[in-house]
Amino acid sequence: MEENRDNHVLKPGSNCWRMEQARRVAFLVDGEDYFRAVREAILQARHSVFILGWDIHSRLVLVRDEDDDGQPRELGTLLDTVAREHGVEVHVLSWDFAMIYAIEREAVPLFVLNWKSDARVHFHMDDKHPLGASRHQKVVVVDDAVAFCGGFDLSQWRWDTSQHRIDEPRRIDPDGEPYPPFHDVQMLVDGDAAAALGELARARWKRVSGSAPGVGAVAPDQDPWPASIDPVIRDTQVAIARTEAAYEGEEEIREVERLYLDSIAAAERFIYIENQYLTAHCIREALVERMRDGDALEVVIVMPEKTGGWLEQHTMDVLRSRLVRQLDEVSDGKQLRLYYPRLSADSDTTLMVHAKVMVVDDRLVRVASSNLSNRSMGLDGECDLVIEAEAGSDTQTAIRQFRERLLAEHLGVSEAAVADAMEAQGSLIAAIEHLRGGDRSLQPLTTEVDEDVDQMVPDSALLDPERPIDSHRFIEHFVPEEHKSHTFRRVLVAVATLAVLLGLAAAWRWTDLGDALDVNTLVGYAGALNTHPGAPLLVIAGFTLAVVLMVPLTLLVVAVVLGFGPWLGLVYALAGAELGALLGYFIGQGVGRDLVRRHAGEWVNNVSKRLSNRGLLTIITLRIVPVAPFAVINLVAGASHIRLRDFALGSLLGLLPGVFAIALFADGLIRAIRAPDKGTFAWLAVAVVVALGLLLGVRRWLRTTTSEKESV
Repeated sequence: MEENRDNHVLKPGSNCWRMEQARRVAFLVDGEDYFRAVREAILQARHSVFILGWDIHSRLVLVRDEDDDGQPRELGTLLDTVAREHGVEVHVLSWDFAMIYAIEREAVPLFVLNWKSDARVHFHMDDKHPLGASRHQKVVVVDDAVAFCGGFDLSQWRWDTSQHRIDEPRRIDPDGEPYPPFHDVQMLVDGDAAAALGELARARWKRVSGSAPGVGAVAPDQDPWPASIDPVIRDTQVAIARTEAAYEGEEEIREVERLYLDSIAAAERFIYIENQYLTAHCIREALVERMRDGDALEVVIVMPEKTGGWLEQHTMDVLRSRLVRQLDEVSDGKQLRLYYPRLSADSDTTLMVHAKVMVVDDRLVRVASSNLSNRSMGLDGECDLVIEAEAGSDTQTAIRQFRERLLAEHLGVSEAAVADAMEAQGSLIAAIEHLRGGDRSLQPLTTEVDEDVDQMVPDSALLDPERPIDSHRFIEHFVPEEHKSHTFRRVLVAVATLAVLLGLAAAWRWTDLGDALDVNTLVGYAGALNTHPGAPLLVIAGFTLAVVLMVPLTLLVVAVVLGFGPWLGLVYALAGAELGALLGYFIGQGVGRDLVRRHAGEWVNNVSKRLSNRGLLTIITLRIVPVAPFAVINLVAGASHIRLRDFALGSLLGLLPGVFAIALFADGLIRAIRAPDKGTFAWLAVAVVVALGLLLGVRRWLRTTTSEKESV
């Protein structure tokens, strides 16, 4: 008989996909425990391993202690070993990332994992998502018997201990370079809950590759549960909530968003949150509504002091500041507290909080891939695990102890001290305030940003969209009702142009035209042109046309580099990309500028003119931040008030770091594969240094230019 869930938050089919039984559940806090557990589970695999990630690094070192059990420690070697020795079929899906991430990711992972692994190791870059979206699920499933899900990618810059020592010598990336302290959380489940995540992984693999991996049978005595992890909850229902944007005939899924809203509405005493971002409009509205109720609900949010590098601090941190200002307008100062973890009073180094955790009244716990951002609510692919406990149950005790452990870690005290303070103070905020003040502690988060920076950053609809680009909504926003009948023809031309480009992009991916995009085929074309006297003009012209026709820019760069070498290929790529951008700009100017200027209304035109005053900065930002496809940005810029000079120079400066990095990485990688030696790997190291230096140089020039303009 189906359970009556009228009094529960979790409702399958509404705010979660399904609820499945797990015999064992554990919370894995920080990378040392998580990566060790993943390695132990994979080593026990006998038929299948699925890995879904936003990023992956084949050279990630999973365990970093002195004990040597003789088994591989690097992820790529580990997957190759279980495939070769145990006949395990390994399927890895990683997001087909935007160019902005080229410098920080493993160079061309498709080559690394498909060329240098056992035939049973299968790897795909997942591009089956709407324009501007990402694949953000972080899931590992072993034999459909155990599964990990949460905020962790199997990538570099993620491993750390729960001590988060500033000088931790083992916290280094695959190239031996140190990186800052990092905090994240993953949930481990088994039983039917793990099998359901295996089903999700198979569906994604089929969508990307066209083939459906089989389901193997595991012997009853074979249990891949990691030996280093003790379960903290037994025999419970685990809910799975997803976000999927509408795509290829599949309907939109917004279970993640619905569950956040239902959880906030159901809270009675407190909500404890750890999250990287706080920019989602729906979360703001839900919290505002609860705070206006005037009840005693407390909300504590633990976040990073700064969300990331310079770019994120000048985009997502600005959006966070705007949202917090709106929350402060309705908060009485007692209901809401934002903190960041301080690691030492003597150091400016703070903890990168990457966890996505929510605990409501110690009765509902959520370990997620989803951020509190608009993207996670409706655009990016997400997967969250949630458990709801009955009052007074062992499960509720385990949830409370999990929250106490997180707070104890951030406050630099014992879990018992957190429990005692909570009991004595009768308030989550009061307990935290009572325990604060040590060398390692939670500090109040100041979200204010420079007013000039705030004015420079566009609205969140551009930087943090919740839905894919939709031509109808675009027209509804820019064309007032009273002018629609007079703009039909112009609108039709603009939409038709965009539709043709998007149709071409679809053709490259899903028809026989896609065969022409094989990198070996493109390199062959380049080789055939290499001896032609008109090669420079032909290559640049072909590159320019391909850019306009929506051929992936990264693929074009790799092809010309492999065909013509790093330096000549770099020149061809930059020239072709710049000319392609300019051609797209003029197309947008021809089909759309009059539409915007004549019919968009005074408010939109004023915004466009304000952007034109910072046109150079706007275009550089749009080239670096992956908010829309390359060709679409060209069209929109042409239809705006942004001057041609600013667009041309901004495009060149914004493209230079990414194209330069891809060119050097691609050439260096092929050298390393064909003739691995110290020289080729030194070449790769030089490429990284030069590319990063170029990016920092552009950033420094940008800051100087902005300051000079403001002082005039």
